[in-house]
Amino acid sequence: MTPTDNSSKILVTGGAGFIGSHTVVSLVEAGFEPVIVDDFSNSERSALDGLRAILGRDVTCYPVDCNDAAAMNDIFQKESPLGVIHFAAFKAVGESVAKPLKYYRNNLDSLMLLLELMPKYNIRNFVFSSSCTVYGQPEHLPVTEATPRLPAQSPYGNTKSIGEDIIRDTVRAQTPVKAFALRYFNPIGAHPSAEIGELPLGVPANLVPFITQTAAGIRSSLTVYGSDYNTPDGTCIRDYIDVMDLADAHVQALRKLIESDETASYDVINIGTGRGETVLNVIKTFEEATGVKLNYVLGPRRPGDVEQVYADVSKANQVLGWTARRSLADSLRDAWRWQQKIS
Repeated sequence: MTPTDNSSKILVTGGAGFIGSHTVVSLVEAGFEPVIVDDFSNSERSALDGLRAILGRDVTCYPVDCNDAAAMNDIFQKESPLGVIHFAAFKAVGESVAKPLKYYRNNLDSLMLLLELMPKYNIRNFVFSSSCTVYGQPEHLPVTEATPRLPAQSPYGNTKSIGEDIIRDTVRAQTPVKAFALRYFNPIGAHPSAEIGELPLGVPANLVPFITQTAAGIRSSLTVYGSDYNTPDGTCIRDYIDVMDLADAHVQALRKLIESDETASYDVINIGTGRGETVLNVIKTFEEATGVKLNYVLGPRRPGDVEQVYADVSKANQVLGWTARRSLADSLRDAWRWQQKIS
């Protein structure tokens, strides 16, 4: 289906964030009209300038908290979107341990509000930002969607598991909503233009911003947590997916829902590359791709870190017709260009 002018609006909550902003670009390229809802509690307004530079125009943006029922009602009524992609959530693992109620209230209440409003305004299509954190340390690799979910290591992780259950149970109750929960692995990279990218507020929670900040001299060195794991070089293994590939997966998921004749449906899909990379290999690839040497040290293991996890992505290939296309080197080059722009 090719969206028409009258039925192409997609509400993107958290659309000024890292993954959200890149998905906004992919949506426009696919013929949709994104409408951003973002209160900028975990993002920067400068992302809107980056989007304008890439797209050549402004994107509608409401600076609204997704828990504000009155404001969200007004937005749904005014915009009548064809679907919703829900990114907006607090996501700092450490903070969630210290402030669990903040995370449960924000991440779950906003989800429930959206699921209440969608049938009210006859909106059927819903894509949820989930995470591979729901798998914990799996017994078998690669991880498939049938891999059992394990108890979450943090309140943040638990909000993703509970969020999936809320959507599943809502659909089971014959609520006319069609939904995918996309379980991301490790998003990295930036838009090739270097106009948008990852903007961690405070200390980064992910590896690649630590790498690029160290390369830029913002940090004196990079600590690799753990060098005695049962992996080829002793460091943790993750599945690193380019943020533009991840953005494209959301568009494909949305298209699939729009094309479906079902009244109500729910499914979960892994979004990754299907390849595991060690931390040291990511560092080596960054150095080769950029020509910049990194100052790094091997440190002790970090409590709660999973030794290795990577995806089986055959379901994404088959159900969505999607596959990751960008290489690790491509992603790291884009991330470095972005870091150089904002440093």
